[in-house]
Amino acid sequence: MEFSAGGRLEVRITPSDVGKRVSVRRRAESADRPAEFTDAVGVLTSWNEGVLLITRRTGETVRIPESSLVAGKVVPPAPARRRGVPAASFEELARVSARAWQPVESEALGEWTLRAASGFTRRANSALPLGDPGIPLDDALARVGDWYARRRLPAYVQTATGAEGTQERLCAALEERGWEREVTAELRVGGLAPVGDLDADAARVRLLRSVDEPWLRRYQRFTAPGPHVLKVLGSGPSVWFATIPGDSDIPAAIGRCVVDGRWAGFMAVEVDPAQRRQGLAKAVMAALARRALDEGASAAWLQVESDNDGALALYEGMGFAVHHLYHHFRYSRSS
Repeated sequence: MEFSAGGRLEVRITPSDVGKRVSVRRRAESADRPAEFTDAVGVLTSWNEGVLLITRRTGETVRIPESSLVAGKVVPPAPARRRGVPAASFEELARVSARAWQPVESEALGEWTLRAASGFTRRANSALPLGDPGIPLDDALARVGDWYARRRLPAYVQTATGAEGTQERLCAALEERGWEREVTAELRVGGLAPVGDLDADAARVRLLRSVDEPWLRRYQRFTAPGPHVLKVLGSGPSVWFATIPGDSDIPAAIGRCVVDGRWAGFMAVEVDPAQRRQGLAKAVMAALARRALDEGASAAWLQVESDNDGALALYEGMGFAVHHLYHHFRYSRSS
């Protein structure tokens, strides 16, 4: 990592660079061993009382004493990861993905949206901040906490890191105020045509406009499939449900796709554990992609939790690249 052309280390950042992406080198503080240096790259989210906070693209916050800095500079936003991946802003993808998981009820708080659906999926039961809440942050977070408390739901705020225009400073502010990051997932994007062209037996996939009982028996990410579950699953501009029948009344594989303009979002792709590695997930996605292509879509997105190694390998092989990471921060009244 180069910090100067002449080989001399320089600290070329100041508190005025808060909010910018930086690269820093620091000296590890240890009295009993030779000096060691570590590097950190991320958004400088604060510089107060001699301590820098840098939020990495993963959402992790690093605290760095100013006295340990040996070099630092502002760096440009991370480049696109892969050629052929559709270009999109963070805000465009945040709005598209939100339309694919619409809540039962919502309320505006400035440019934030409070969303609730009786607890089914955090994506429909969290505050989505896409701008200014219109009031000071502490007041906004108090409103969020009260809104969810009245519905007997935990208070979540959904944030994003790792792309131009994402919310590293908000993540750091939430951590400062005792909100805990519970879940981190990746939003990945890719070309839609390659998914439709997968060598998979898409002909065995049954596509429906509405969710049916067999599909729900395979999904089972709820305590009971009440009206709130059906409303969230059925929400979106153009929704499709895919099923591969199994040997019982529970399908061998399922999936869901929401077509929204140029975008096709894939979600709820699940396979019977006893039938994995047989190409069922690829068949489901190929069938859904072909239908989305017929409707005029050209780009694809999906969300996958960062610790789901099997799904990450599958989607990587299909050409999906990470656009940004998103996180759900939960408020604890005991904090």
